Amino acid sequence: MELSLLSVWLDGATLTRTVGLTALMGDWGPVITRMGVMFGIVFLAFGYLKNRTALQEICGGLGQRPIAYAFLAGHLGLLAAFLALSRYLFSAHLPGIAADFISAAWMITAAAVVALAMLAFAPVAFWVELIRGTGSLWLYAALAGILSVAVGRAAESLWSLTTDLTFRLVSLLLHLFVSNPLMDAATRDLGTQRFHVIIDKRCSGLEGAGLMLAFSSVWLWFFRKECRFPRSFLLIPAGIFVLWLANSVRITSLILIGNAGAPGVAVGGFHSQAGWIAFNLVALAFSVTTRRIAWFHRAGVTVRQDSSSNNPAAAYLMPFLAILAAAMVSRAMSATFEWVYPLRFACAAGVLWHFRRSYWSMDWRFGWLGPLAGAIVFGLWIGLDRFSGGGDDKALAAGLAALPASARVAWLSFRVLAAVVTVPVAEELAFRGFLIRRLVAADFDSLPPKAFTWLAVLVSSVTFGLMHGDRWIAGTVAGLLYAATFLRRGRMGEAVAAHATTNVMLAAWVLAGNNWRFW
Repeated sequence: MELSLLSVWLDGATLTRTVGLTALMGDWGPVITRMGVMFGIVFLAFGYLKNRTALQEICGGLGQRPIAYAFLAGHLGLLAAFLALSRYLFSAHLPGIAADFISAAWMITAAAVVALAMLAFAPVAFWVELIRGTGSLWLYAALAGILSVAVGRAAESLWSLTTDLTFRLVSLLLHLFVSNPLMDAATRDLGTQRFHVIIDKRCSGLEGAGLMLAFSSVWLWFFRKECRFPRSFLLIPAGIFVLWLANSVRITSLILIGNAGAPGVAVGGFHSQAGWIAFNLVALAFSVTTRRIAWFHRAGVTVRQDSSSNNPAAAYLMPFLAILAAAMVSRAMSATFEWVYPLRFACAAGVLWHFRRSYWSMDWRFGWLGPLAGAIVFGLWIGLDRFSGGGDDKALAAGLAALPASARVAWLSFRVLAAVVTVPVAEELAFRGFLIRRLVAADFDSLPPKAFTWLAVLVSSVTFGLMHGDRWIAGTVAGLLYAATFLRRGRMGEAVAAHATTNVMLAAWVLAGNNWRFW
């Protein structure tokens, strides 16, 4: 945790001195840090998987040993000194001798901070026995750390290569639709006379390839008992390649949309949302392929094919997922104003209607507590707005002003209906009805509605808060209050009433005072 926070603050690129010990620290400090992190990950992961018995014997008495608070205090004290040295080193223009002296003290203090943290939780004898008892694992972990840095350095050249390949493929695709496209290989400028873009490394598709690599690797690990290896490994490069091709199709479509007279839609919505839509489609195809095609599926292993009618999670999650999917599509079709927002309401309402029989057994009653909790959340939402920086209300106001009066009334009506009806029901089903119990047990549907752990409530509330972007603090507090309302009697209606009350009051606040940033 300390390393993560320090990495956000300290950036080697801000070091003003490019010679001497300070320059050496700026060049090799991040490398050594990455190697250390990779060493710890590999050592612990493979030590647990391959030397579990030895590791358990070594760690057997560690749980009874109290924390060495003297070492912990020393760790915190040196950490404070490290922060003070960092403040001077990364923000001041220091002369050569002073900079090198502070750099040396900075590195020594950093090493001592790590050492004292290790000694605070385990004695020296434990660390020595940990190395001895796991054989040559320390050597393999060190090699993995070195290899990870080398691969990372080598991967930097992939940015330029994949960007050039993407430029060439998009130009080929563009020739199918445009007779004389505008192309400049030197600047990677590509498009038409009416609309053109510059394909830089962020458009290369390499980030999507990394995301697909992570997803496919984790998927194959979770379903390793069902997959046929090594042939299932072929799905990883196949998924990466298909997603990379989809990225080129996305850029080609973006140019064509802009050339057709909708540059705002191309840049404002389609540019970002189409990438996520493509990833979701490729990931879904990957998931279906591994479990449905016999060539990749291990013979003799039965895969349970859950339909929506006998999968209890579907009724809880599908309305919320429908809103997310509709949001991606509607944003991809919009510029600065999401004119097809009613699609969110329609999709969520349709899914809720489809699963209506699954909701009959839930308790939809509510009393005074739900509306009261909703009113409290509304007050907190308005009060905490100044800490979140608010939102940009100009685009929404301008978009509504550009609509005819009838279209404006219809849009606002669907916006209010979604906020008051479909969104509270869908989100409460997903976060309070499903996620809290799912974090308690895999067979969540067998638990009573009031079953919970404090960790499950906290995780579900934080997740709910993060869904609200800059207002994540207010969203997390709202999630906690909605959860408390739901768990008091296990009534879904109570949580939905609280959520709907908040949104009704927010809608009134927005419409009465033109406070569009709350939408």
